[in-house]
Amino acid sequence: MKKVVIWIGALVIGAVLGVLGIHPLNQLMEFVATIYTRLFQLLAVPTIVLAVITTFATFGSKGSGRIFGKTMTYTLLTTFAAAAVGALLYVLIAPGNLPVADISLADNSRITTLDSQLSYYDHILSVIPNNILRPVLEGNVLSLLLLAFAIGIGLAKLPESENKAVIVKGLLGLQDLLFLLIRGLIWTLPLGIVAFSAQLSAQISAGVIADSIGKYVLVVLGGNFIQFFIVLPLFLLARGLNPIHVLERMMPAVLMALFTKSSAATLPVTMESAENRLGVRKEVSRFVLPICTTINMNGCAAFILVTSLFVMQNGGTPLTLGTILLWILISVVSAIGNAGVPMGCFFLTLSLMSGIGAPVAILGIILPIYTIIDMVETAENVWSDSCVCAMTNHDTAAQ
Repeated sequence: MKKVVIWIGALVIGAVLGVLGIHPLNQLMEFVATIYTRLFQLLAVPTIVLAVITTFATFGSKGSGRIFGKTMTYTLLTTFAAAAVGALLYVLIAPGNLPVADISLADNSRITTLDSQLSYYDHILSVIPNNILRPVLEGNVLSLLLLAFAIGIGLAKLPESENKAVIVKGLLGLQDLLFLLIRGLIWTLPLGIVAFSAQLSAQISAGVIADSIGKYVLVVLGGNFIQFFIVLPLFLLARGLNPIHVLERMMPAVLMALFTKSSAATLPVTMESAENRLGVRKEVSRFVLPICTTINMNGCAAFILVTSLFVMQNGGTPLTLGTILLWILISVVSAIGNAGVPMGCFFLTLSLMSGIGAPVAILGIILPIYTIIDMVETAENVWSDSCVCAMTNHDTAAQ
């Protein structure tokens, strides 16, 4: 609890510094925030790979099957729930069309550049590695997961021998060293939170949030808040878990996600909080959380659905019940295939809208406010990861 109070205090101090509007101070805070983001990204990739390999190698692929089944079940249920909440809010609030002038004045230059580089087919194909070093250098989380699964299962299938014991022991030693570095970085994190908070406060003061698409923003953020504070706690209650207790224990990870806008970069904090604060068994946290970081994207599913409906509506597409149900399915599948990196959902939505010929220039209007949306939905993603991990830990312990 003491750590959470310190973090919240750092959050308030940073907000005050950002509101002051001192340009050199804002530049300093942005510099510090970038350093912390890069350090956590540095630790995130080896954390994911080592967690999956050591889990399979230590507990065996057969013993992990039940944990994997629970993880996938809760991931699909929570992601579908998030998309459904977004669809319901969209129908109830009913955002209107943007004026034609606003669409034509949208900053389409950056959108066009991004569009020429994006392909959903290429995104899926890029998951299959053709070079063992390239996924490491590019930080391709899905490719690294495939390699980690293969290596971990291979080690589990190897007959017991001195060579196998040496490899597994070395990997476990590297993992212990990695967690030591993570704990050291977390110890200094209040400074990072001051910088993150100041950066956000300065953006809001500069008018990042626009009023022209207020209803759209209300749907996106409203859906995230309902999922965060109502739907996910109901999942926990249904499994006999106390949502307040789980959230309090996982708060460092949720706050970290809010500011880094990357569930992958937050993974070291998520795992540390789950194991040392929430009491999740290591064989569960180190298996479930790397998978959830990659596929459990509640906030992303809601964003893809709501934004796609908004863009299609502005392009003249009738939003029938069948269309909404179809895009709920598309948004869930797309979110599962998305990478846990900043702006990942934005790029994926852009790719989907380009594929159906929708007016992607509208995304140029959304882009200036996406920073705020990205922060909230990433925090929801990590909170959902935490819930799935807690429920899986509970269910597998009871069996």
